[in-house]
Amino acid sequence: MKPTLFACGLLTAACATAHAQNVTIYGLLDTAVEHLTHVGASGSSLTRMPGLTGSVPSRIGLRGTEDLGNGLRAVFTLEQGLGPDSGTLNQGGRSWGRQAFVGLSGPWGSLTFGRQYSMLFWSQLDADVLGPNAYGSGSLDSYLPNARVDNSIAYRGTFSGLTVGATYSFGRDAVNAGPSPSGTNCAGENADDSKACRQWSALAKYDAATWGLALAVDEIRGGTGAFAGLTASTLKDRRTTAAGWMKFDALKLGAGLIARRNDGSAATPRSRLWYLGASYGVTPALAIDAQYFQLDYQDSANEAQLLALRATYSLSKRTAVYATAGHIGNDGTLALSVSNAAAGNGPAAGKSQSGFALGVRHAF
Repeated sequence: MKPTLFACGLLTAACATAHAQNVTIYGLLDTAVEHLTHVGASGSSLTRMPGLTGSVPSRIGLRGTEDLGNGLRAVFTLEQGLGPDSGTLNQGGRSWGRQAFVGLSGPWGSLTFGRQYSMLFWSQLDADVLGPNAYGSGSLDSYLPNARVDNSIAYRGTFSGLTVGATYSFGRDAVNAGPSPSGTNCAGENADDSKACRQWSALAKYDAATWGLALAVDEIRGGTGAFAGLTASTLKDRRTTAAGWMKFDALKLGAGLIARRNDGSAATPRSRLWYLGASYGVTPALAIDAQYFQLDYQDSANEAQLLALRATYSLSKRTAVYATAGHIGNDGTLALSVSNAAAGNGPAAGKSQSGFALGVRHAF
């Protein structure tokens, strides 16, 4: 069935102009069963079905364009995150928590308004081969798979392989569902404090046929009552990154460095996260991914190392099964979990943890 027809049934108000629009309903469901070792002070094991991610987060969305003539188009996206383990909404319970924006696009790029990705997300998209996998960069920095901002204006354009972009948010996060990246209680748009909860990001990215390089900066400000220690607009959390990738036939290599200055952490404000990964297509249906991560805090004994593996077998263009495993070692007072597939259940401070998951993914 044509996706436009079904989407039209959901969006009755748009049906009168559906003939001039291209509206698509799409989605992805990814569910895994996961086993973790050394959970909490007792060091016991846990088997669970997590709701945030498996190999990628589950979602359902609507995407549309309208041709306005002379190369100009209207564009919109509404995308909600789902927890398939219990049928709940992710991103702090938002109806359209992953993306909700409208704008215009043309040969000059796109200008969009609403809740959308920071440029930090686009800078890591090709270099981080595991992406939002259950065992990956989100286990060491939970902002990375949640790099979205409310109330934002975004520009992005690509010209002969060079992509440039920027975002600016008047109030980066209006949802109180934390403390977590899904809701940090920093609404902003405050007449008494014009800097409260503002966000900005910038991107320069070049992609050739066999390699690419990205540079980006992402900065968020705090505000009264905000979580994660950013309780004043004078406090900032800035991530600066350089990332790149290379491809040799069936082998792809990716690497990146993210330097962070977080005023919300008085004891350890400066840290560096770097990673090196590889993806290899063994056959057209079977892919193997491996990645190593190192997180270091300046002038501190706190650090963590994560090694993650994943094997994915595609049963069709839309359906795949996978197995993924990870191991994290914490030093100092860190107690990071190997898994970012669901909140909580990390090891005791300074201890290690392993995880293993089997899952199935279907896109539509």
